[in-house]
Amino acid sequence: MSLYHHPAAGERTAVIPGTRPGSLPRGTWLAVLLVGAAIFEALRHTLLSTQNPNLLPALILVGALVVPAAFLAFIYSRRLAFDVPGGVLAVAALVGGLIGVIVAGTVEYDTVRRLGTLPMVGVALIEETAKLVLPALLLLWGRYRTPADGLLVGVASGASFAVLETMGYAFVTLIVTRGNVTAVGGVLMERGVLSPAGHMAWTGLTAAALWMAAVERWSARAVLRFVLVFAVAVGLHTAWDSIGTLTGYIVLAVLGLGALAHVTHQLHVRRPASPNEPAVR
Repeated sequence: MSLYHHPAAGERTAVIPGTRPGSLPRGTWLAVLLVGAAIFEALRHTLLSTQNPNLLPALILVGALVVPAAFLAFIYSRRLAFDVPGGVLAVAALVGGLIGVIVAGTVEYDTVRRLGTLPMVGVALIEETAKLVLPALLLLWGRYRTPADGLLVGVASGASFAVLETMGYAFVTLIVTRGNVTAVGGVLMERGVLSPAGHMAWTGLTAAALWMAAVERWSARAVLRFVLVFAVAVGLHTAWDSIGTLTGYIVLAVLGLGALAHVTHQLHVRRPASPNEPAVR
């Protein structure tokens, strides 16, 4: 079930008025990744050399942030009909993650307190819903209404949620291992590398489907599409939390990123030809 209209072969599709196809140069994501990795390695080397514990918060923050930030820059540089300014996106990323963590943590705690246990599917359902709070509020605000905006905001919300969650896991590892920087680095590496295929992909998919439902005026077909996409995201999240093997993570990562790539391709902006440029078809 397609999220967006595919132009027919040879059809030229103009950019939606008021939108711009990508707001970052194509290579920005690679610069973010390389610079971030260099800063992380410099922090790690300095920490090990000086044994200064004051550097640990910076190490955890940078380690959790680098890959999600690079992936968000990669999505923002795609030729899609984005209308979300960089400043709004940055605020959405920060606030979306904070709201998601607070809502998910509170609901999960209250549920465990009442029931004594919480199945993995319950955790996935709560967290996927919590990450959609900020995207839904932006959708209700009504200024950014293309499905590509939903995809971008969803990826940003998922990115910040992943960053905060990774920082939490790294901090707990630091305490449990009594300051083992190598173990902390391992957690940051594993969760950072996998974050685009996890929270970022799942929330990007569900937010795009939510935006598309709004574009289609909440028709039964559009709402059903959103429900199905949300159910798939919850299922992938549940499997991710339950499987615990590298092979399983790789399979789930391929599924999540493959679905995100498919939807991104559907939302691709076909620019009209200019006098100096051949038509993109």
